[in-house]
Amino acid sequence: MWEPLLWLLVLGLGLAGSTSTPSVYDEDDGEWPGPWASSEAARTPQQVAPRSFPGQASANDSDVLELPDSLQVLLLGWAPTRLVPALYALALAVGLPANALALWVLARHGPRLPATALLMNLAAADLLLGLALPPRLVYHLRGQRWPLGEAACRVSTATLYGHMYGAALLLAAISLDRYLALVHPLRARALRGRRLATGLCMSAWLGAATLAAPLALGRQTFRLAGSGHLLCHDVLPLATQTAFWRPAFLCLAALGCFLPLLLMALCHGVTLCVLAAGSRRHSHALRLTALVLASAVAFFVPSNVLLLLHYTDPSPGAGGELYGAYLPSLALSTLNSCVDPFLYYYASPEFRDKVRAQLRCWLPRTTATSQGSQDVGSAGT
Repeated sequence: MWEPLLWLLVLGLGLAGSTSTPSVYDEDDGEWPGPWASSEAARTPQQVAPRSFPGQASANDSDVLELPDSLQVLLLGWAPTRLVPALYALALAVGLPANALALWVLARHGPRLPATALLMNLAAADLLLGLALPPRLVYHLRGQRWPLGEAACRVSTATLYGHMYGAALLLAAISLDRYLALVHPLRARALRGRRLATGLCMSAWLGAATLAAPLALGRQTFRLAGSGHLLCHDVLPLATQTAFWRPAFLCLAALGCFLPLLLMALCHGVTLCVLAAGSRRHSHALRLTALVLASAVAFFVPSNVLLLLHYTDPSPGAGGELYGAYLPSLALSTLNSCVDPFLYYYASPEFRDKVRAQLRCWLPRTTATSQGSQDVGSAGT
């Protein structure tokens, strides 16, 4: 029943006159290579809960925000200063090398197919996270003290959110491409091509840049009253949050997360039904498809649901309490960059073979030394 909707999305980027190309998904067993100065009335229950911690501008300095003691405990507590940097460190330690190696192998040894371009753009988006996480990691480890200036805070925040929504859009594009390849393999040859892949990639990057642009335009750094903390994005003026950040982040959640996830659910749902109705040779692709959809929901939905609750819960203290839970969930979403390579690239035996071959080319001396030691050992016996 969802297939007419999916075909409308495909035809919107139709390839009039494009040449047909083979697919990296066209395998007999159905497997695939895995390829953000108020009065007391502002605190009444009628005030919509803000997005970040609700800071009150200091009477003496507009660059200084005052925060209640209860919210300072959440801001400077264990989760933001220990749990969040631990998640960021894990995303860097695993995601950075895994995606760098995957992108190198895809660029050097991957088949020149449209689906490969989608996978390379996903790896590049996950690598982009490496530009945002190191300063944020230092920021949280230093107890919410931003080490750089205003411009760097804007760039880091925009890159962090841009990665999340860009990755979601690219995952939706890959799911659409795979839906065409596995559900309509014959009809898809008239639609799938380089133009469609290029259009999907450009749309994803342009969409992510548009969604992240407000984060690069609005001021992000403020000093916390009575302390030496220079905060980046975590405490913002209450009036600015209500007038500017509230509509901006509602659009971010709707267009950057829930809409791509809906498309993924439709594409993967139909694909799962088709694979489940097939023979047992599709069992691996069936499990992998379900895992891809489950991982996207697990990493992206919690932070964006909390984002919506910031604006829909009218209780006066909900903003700070929810933001205290939102920080770890936002850090959790960055772990998607660690999972993507193993679902879209390393799940393929052919891709793993290419990785091994590339590693042997990079480590010839180690291999030769190891082989020589084995030969000496054999001669000694």
